[in-house]
Amino acid sequence: MANIASARKRARQAITRRAHNMALRSRMRTHVKKVETAIESGDKEAAASAYSAAVAILDNSAGKGLIHANKAARHKSRLNTRVKAM
Repeated sequence: MANIASARKRARQAITRRAHNMALRSRMRTHVKKVETAIESGDKEAAASAYSAAVAILDNSAGKGLIHANKAARHKSRLNTRVKAM
């Protein structure tokens, strides 16, 4: 355990931020999975709307530094390719 007050505060902040980041990462993964399930079900309209929602979440996650910008671009590109191929 940290002895210095600033180190104790940093430890508390790390716990809070980790929980927040896990929630954001979970939200991102959920939106990506919604697109994938819509693609598998064959519903092009649902897939397109889920894709547009997922793009916003991916961009938001990349902007906050939760994931790398290239990872967000890779996810968007692959999902868009699959939606257009329907």
